[in-house]
This record gives sequence, C-alpha cells and structure tokens, in this order.
Amino acid sequence: MKRSVAGRLWPGATAVILFGVFAFPVYWMFSTAFKPTSDIISEDPVWFPTDATWDHFRTAMDARNFWTLVGNSFTVTVSAVALSLALALLASFALARMRFKGRRGFVVVFMIAQMAPWEVMTIAIYMIVRDGEMLNSLVPLTLFYTVMVLPFTVLTLRSFVAAVPRELEESAMVDGCTRPQAFLKVIFPLLAPGLMATSLFGFITAWNEFPLVLILNKDAEAQTLPLWLSSFQTVFGDDWGATMAAASLFAVPILLLFLFLQRKAVGGLTSGAVKG
Repeated sequence: MKRSVAGRLWPGATAVILFGVFAFPVYWMFSTAFKPTSDIISEDPVWFPTDATWDHFRTAMDARNFWTLVGNSFTVTVSAVALSLALALLASFALARMRFKGRRGFVVVFMIAQMAPWEVMTIAIYMIVRDGEMLNSLVPLTLFYTVMVLPFTVLTLRSFVAAVPRELEESAMVDGCTRPQAFLKVIFPLLAPGLMATSLFGFITAWNEFPLVLILNKDAEAQTLPLWLSSFQTVFGDDWGATMAAASLFAVPILLLFLFLQRKAVGGLTSGAVKG
C-alpha cells in the first residue's frame, strides 16, 4: 500500500523541527557576537546583524589571560585524548583477542565506570590532589580527564578489534610479523573509524569539563576556558556581545573538529555500538 502524504512528510518535518530547536541557540550565540550593542539591547529582537562588527571578538581576545587559558585547554585536552587512546588500544586488544581469567569482569568494571557520575567523586579527587601538592597544576587535570574518557574509549575500540577477522592477524604472523607488528600493520589501520569517534568524544568531554578545574585550579593562570567563560560576564558586566563572542570562540574548535571527523565519527559510534 502506498503511504499517505502525511506519512511521507512527518519524518522530514520532525527532523526539520528538531534541527531548528537545537540549531537556533547556536545561531543566536554567533549572531549576537557580531551584532552591534544597539541591536543587542534593542527591545525588539534583531534576527540578523544590521551592521556586523568584530569589536566583541577583540574585547574577548584582549581579556586578561585569554591566550594562556587557550593554551591550557588545548594542552590538557590533547594530552588526555592521546594518553587515553594509547592506553585504550592496548586494553581493547587484550580484551578482544586474549582469553584470561576475569576478562568479563574487566568489561563490567569499564561499563560501571562509564555510567558512574564523576561529580560525586570531586571531594575525594580534591583531597588526593591536595595531599599530593599538585593543586593549580595541569597534570592532575590531564590524568583525571584521561580516566574520564578511558572507559568509553576501551569499550568502543574493543568492538572494532573484535570485528577484525583473526585470520588477517594470523596471516601476517605466518608471513613473519610478530604479534605487535601484526597489530600495528593489520589491525591498527582498520580501527580508523573507532579512533575518530573516540577522539571526538574525548575531546568534547575534556574541552567542556568544568567542575574539576573549578575545584583544583584556583590560580587564574592555571585554569581552562570553561571556567574563564563562566566568569567572563562578571568581568565585563552586562557586555553580552563580548560574552557571546567568548562563547563562540570557545565553541569553534569543537565545531571544526566535528565537521572534519563527522562522517567517520558517526560511522564509528554506530559500528562500535553493534559489533563485538
């Protein structure tokens, strides 16, 4: 039977409505960043900037410690993602290829760690860092961000490793490769979608993290962009244009990374959810 016109249109209409609901705040943030102050404080909403200006972005970038905090955010985020990928590659290979006592228990532990809310452990984390005299340092942030994204990374990459036929690895070993060489030359290139998906997830998680840096790093020069952004309005009063410009600058790296990795990342998340 042919589907009715309404039956054919409602999925697309629903998708358009959902897209509008989620995209409008992002559009409003970017458009406000380019609006002159007169448009921002106008009683009637101005949907499009009448005279686009870069002044708000210059105000945000000239703020004290802005570039220092940009460097801190990138250092912590990239380091955490790289470290979690290195550890997860080894752990996922062991869980997918090797048979040892307690293997299923390890998988359950990773799942529980993935579901656990990290916010409930902030007091314990603070005490550990304080007793180790590492407050106002980027090292604890990097380590804890690594731990935060590691369970998801391990579980996702485990599914990809398990999906690679053992015969490929065994053929490489017959041809003279050691097991590590077979992993690097045969399995590793096939993990690209999973690496893309986990890298994107790890980057977003570490880039946006707020509670830990709020508790551990009170020094203004040891903080990251999320904490700086939360206090930006206080520094500039009611300068909403500069606040929106700062928020736009904060969102740009994630948007660029997502646009660059979107195809492989979405495929990686889907494949990792159904394989293994």
